[in-house]
Amino acid sequence: MKTLKTFFLLVFATTTSIVCAQDKNVTITTHKLTESIYMLEGKGGNIGIFVGDDGVFMIDSQFAPLTPKIIEAIKKLSIKPIKYLANTHHHGDHTGGNENISKQNALIIAHDNVYKRIKDNPKQSDASLPVITFNDKLSLYINGEQVLVFHVDNAHTDGDALLYFTKSNVLHTGDTYFCKRYPYIDLNSGGSVNGYIQAIKSALILIDDNTKIIPGHGNLSNKEEYETFLYMLETLKRKVETEISEGKTEEEVALNSSLTKTYDDLNYGCCFISSEKMRRTLYKSLKK
Repeated sequence: MKTLKTFFLLVFATTTSIVCAQDKNVTITTHKLTESIYMLEGKGGNIGIFVGDDGVFMIDSQFAPLTPKIIEAIKKLSIKPIKYLANTHHHGDHTGGNENISKQNALIIAHDNVYKRIKDNPKQSDASLPVITFNDKLSLYINGEQVLVFHVDNAHTDGDALLYFTKSNVLHTGDTYFCKRYPYIDLNSGGSVNGYIQAIKSALILIDDNTKIIPGHGNLSNKEEYETFLYMLETLKRKVETEISEGKTEEEVALNSSLTKTYDDLNYGCCFISSEKMRRTLYKSLKK
């Protein structure tokens, strides 16, 4: 038992060291979108930052160990305190730093279901919970601008929120948009292919050709690329629906690389979601 305990301690220590080393190597890159809005890239979901006389409005918080680097990057943009932190959904790569940011006296805003999912997650403390929640939509007036925050049903998860800066014409999509890559649709957290597609269509109603889009993951984007992403999903959806109508099994669809070849060739499966996983997700969601 003593030997076994020592082994697990060594494994834990080694794993912790690797994770810490990875975090030390992460660089927070700042992209200026307007005179007051920025996108921060690091490890995890893209962060939105809105600065002005009223304070800093922050969208998503990435992972907890990165908070010092994130705060350092924000301080280069504004000496004002972080007043609000909005979460686009509950996943840890977007909410992992919530507790740290809440200690900066920031108020956390999120959909009702984000509260429930963080509350049920033993890895996150109550300090990570939103203190302001909403069911459908809300408006936040800060730094002389109206920020629309609205829920989209059963898209990436069951608690997704998109944020649109009405004057600056900037949209933060959270993980309802993975730029130039296959998206993660979390079926176990209420996500669905049909809801995901509808979320994109709802966002496209608000924006125009000049809108700057902060995706959940990937490079800064625009309406044209967002529409291309939608077309990709609708195309794959139709192909998989045809397979289902012909009685194909999940395994047959998952192993049929021809279904996604066009987008595989464009390297859409480069990151977290492989082409096979995308096909499985489409099948499982559309089969229901």
